[in-house]
Amino acid sequence: MFDSLSDRLAGVFDKLRGRGALTELDVRAAMREVRIALLEADVALPVVKDFIDSVTARAVGAEVTRSVTPGQQVVKIVHDALVEMLGSDAAPLNLGVTPPAVIMVVGLQGSGKTTTTAKIAKRLTEKQGKKVLMASLDVQRPAAQEQLRVLGEQTNVATLPIVAGQQPVEIARRARTAAKLQGFDVLLLDTAGRLHVDAALMAEMKAVAEAGTPDEILLVVDSLTGQDAVNVATSFSSEVALTGIILTRMDGDARGGAALSMRAVTGKPIKFAGTGEKLDALEEFVPDRVARRILGMGDVVGLVERAAESFEAASAEKLAAKMAKGQFDMDDLRMQLVQMKKMGGIGALAGMLPGMAKAKAAMASGAVDEKVLGRMEAMICSMTPKERSKPDLINAKRKIRIAKGAGTTVQDVNKLMKMHQEMEGMMKRLRKMGGMKGMAAMLGKMGGGGAAGLAGMLGGAGQGGLPGNFNKLNKR
Repeated sequence: MFDSLSDRLAGVFDKLRGRGALTELDVRAAMREVRIALLEADVALPVVKDFIDSVTARAVGAEVTRSVTPGQQVVKIVHDALVEMLGSDAAPLNLGVTPPAVIMVVGLQGSGKTTTTAKIAKRLTEKQGKKVLMASLDVQRPAAQEQLRVLGEQTNVATLPIVAGQQPVEIARRARTAAKLQGFDVLLLDTAGRLHVDAALMAEMKAVAEAGTPDEILLVVDSLTGQDAVNVATSFSSEVALTGIILTRMDGDARGGAALSMRAVTGKPIKFAGTGEKLDALEEFVPDRVARRILGMGDVVGLVERAAESFEAASAEKLAAKMAKGQFDMDDLRMQLVQMKKMGGIGALAGMLPGMAKAKAAMASGAVDEKVLGRMEAMICSMTPKERSKPDLINAKRKIRIAKGAGTTVQDVNKLMKMHQEMEGMMKRLRKMGGMKGMAAMLGKMGGGGAAGLAGMLGGAGQGGLPGNFNKLNKR
């Protein structure tokens, strides 16, 4: 997400960082380029004007001209202004009410309301331990209620039994009563949509809101529709007491205009962003993290959270024990590959690490193929248990068998073996440094250089970094 805007801004700020001192003309020239970048990203014109005026007023002052690193200072000012535009703080769901907390989900047809309802339910169940009930009020779209029931089965979340012929207001009342009597913490109401905003839709939303007395009314909009999404949000907020917005298909929105305009235009916080089709592809929208991603600073906190979600304690403890002895076999390498795939693959990780412009560019150009992780895993699975635990046993004859079993070549197996040897050597060096504590101390001394070194490792295709190594595997 935001790839186009991020690339444009990176070019602007690279020029500023390369200057030892900045004049007012330099800043204003850079702001003109930022203005064009925001407009091309489909950000609303009034929002762009206010943003540029605010940043320019601060950037041409003594705060920048007297700074030791004026280029970096301008970037910080832009970052802070982006955070303000996006809403300053994260806006969590209001669940601190007498149960059940009622969340009403509204939006146009095709925006992804039903799937988003299931995603929220799954998130509340698994991450916050809430007992959730979902109810479909969509009697317009064929099989809409059945769709939510199926999603409920997939997420292990209870759904209100379907009663043929009941209207939305009746269903809302029945759902609220059922949630209260059965001790549910949260009730999610999935409402009907239309192809466009009309009087009938708004009347139905108001009637359901009166019957369900929701604590949250969340509007689901498709971020790919750009300014249309902002217009839809404006129309809904003028008729219904919205408390927040959920942007779907953010993973496919390279421009990001809807996200950047939404808060400023509607005054409503963006609470979640849908980042894929899977039912766990829903992220809390945290303005500071989003601003950092846009400016190429990465999202290390988000990366840590994603790692924690896919973290397997038993496997990690086993690996830690082996690392303490300086050991690292093919099974350990496979476990790392599986973890990377769970966390979204190479592309997702590169986008969340600071200074990853080169790695992202390698992904975009096709120099790094996401499928390489699967091929590497296939080669390891093609080995016998003994070969995985003792890779030194793998001779030329065994390599031919492994390559045939995985549908790859002997050259690919050789490259995998070399990668394993390099990682094994790193583990042995890590042990000599004093294990993970020693590495942490080393990175602490490196300061900002630690991130730069990691960026070089991941981003330096042809320098022996990850994309470089993966690229070797891709050349088949």
